[in-house]
Amino acid sequence: MGKPTGFLEHNRQDRAYGPIKDRIKDYKEFSIPLNDDDLKTQGSRCMDCGIPFCHSGCPVMNLIPEWNDLTYSGDMKGALEVLHSTNNFPEFTGRICPAPCEAACTLNLEDHPVTIKSIECAIVDTGWSEGWIKPSIPKTHTDKNVAVIGAGPAGMACSQQLARVGHRVSLFEKNHHAGGLMRYGIPDFKLDKSIIDRRLSQLQTEGVDFRPNMHIGIDITMAKLLEDYDAVVLTGGSEKPRDLSVPGRDLNGVHFALDFLTQQNRRNGREAFTATDILATDKAVLVIGGGDTGSDCVGTSVRQGASSITQIEIMPKPPEKEDKLTTWPNWPQKLRTSTSHEEGCDRDWNVVTKEFLGDEHGNLRAAKCVRVEWNQGEGGAWAMSEIEGSTFEIPCERAFLAMGFVHPVHEGMIDELDLDKDGRGNVAANTDDYQTSLDKVFAAGDMRRGQSLVVWAIREGRQAARAVDAFLMGSTDLPR
Repeated sequence: MGKPTGFLEHNRQDRAYGPIKDRIKDYKEFSIPLNDDDLKTQGSRCMDCGIPFCHSGCPVMNLIPEWNDLTYSGDMKGALEVLHSTNNFPEFTGRICPAPCEAACTLNLEDHPVTIKSIECAIVDTGWSEGWIKPSIPKTHTDKNVAVIGAGPAGMACSQQLARVGHRVSLFEKNHHAGGLMRYGIPDFKLDKSIIDRRLSQLQTEGVDFRPNMHIGIDITMAKLLEDYDAVVLTGGSEKPRDLSVPGRDLNGVHFALDFLTQQNRRNGREAFTATDILATDKAVLVIGGGDTGSDCVGTSVRQGASSITQIEIMPKPPEKEDKLTTWPNWPQKLRTSTSHEEGCDRDWNVVTKEFLGDEHGNLRAAKCVRVEWNQGEGGAWAMSEIEGSTFEIPCERAFLAMGFVHPVHEGMIDELDLDKDGRGNVAANTDDYQTSLDKVFAAGDMRRGQSLVVWAIREGRQAARAVDAFLMGSTDLPR
């Protein structure tokens, strides 16, 4: 490495954030990038650890030590080339990926990993500002037509890779804009949507034919696509939310988290929507689910002016610090406090919602909850039991169900094709050829693997593109 002793000489320094009192006034991104000198310093902390576990921690297998070293030496253009060799959209992952690479960093054994995510984001943002990122237009074209269904990160990555080797690619999307859950589920204060539009423009220049407002299985049949295209790739995501079947679920004020988040993103993007407004303004809000989606509901509720926010989770409260020798270099189970949590909410664990309570007009007024405990049986399995006498109520006028997604929506194209599914209801396909049970139909991303991270979607899109190219041409030069 350029600075073998860098990790001994310099402390970890990450991006800063704008003051809470200012950032909650709007939906703009509020991270403050490191300056050039600090970036070089942080790049120098990447130690010559021998086995770079960050590679295996990163689903796209980014060449992290290489571009850390190039950042330290000031060669940001070279760092960008290395970064793009494994990741089509580092500005997405540099903003919304939880950075499993940092959890796997050898320096994380002492809680001071290299600021990999911030360096990654700075590299690609510099590339855009300097004009280094150009469309890669193929010199020759094939006579093959490919339909990619779903313009989220998996579909965008798959389309870009296939277009770059000369195939004619049509990218279908049911919504008006590309991005999938990145656009409609991730709040703007975490990912400004102009960043997605910028990449889409690059894809279109490279030859991707973007076809929005086309809901496959409704606006056009799969039979028609199979007739018109040499290969079809399903990258439609995992959008069936986990519901909470308890009394009072149908009260006014109980909503799926994604419905709430999508509406606000459409407002910000000046998109029309037909559903009734879901707003937290001057309301007591209950968020059920302790993951990232729940955190996004907290941050959005703060910006809408909620009177109070409570977030509950069925699982026990994670430890403040993980057991390194048990988890490293894998993703650790520990308490995580997001920027949205810092903006204001009460959090509680080991809580189960038993019933929603309403007023005489059918409007939500409270949630009836009970505390639970978890015990491990002789076989090692954990079982939940309610604590007698622990029932209590949480006053709320809005309840957002943020308990994850169970599988892709089956109604429409999946049912029309009668595709095989795995035990969780995802479209069945392996990671060798990504082929489904139907000839020339492939699946990738959350639709194949289930709800996951943006970085996994990009990886699967790239790998599926390689599989499709090999299927169409007999061989492929695309990377895995």
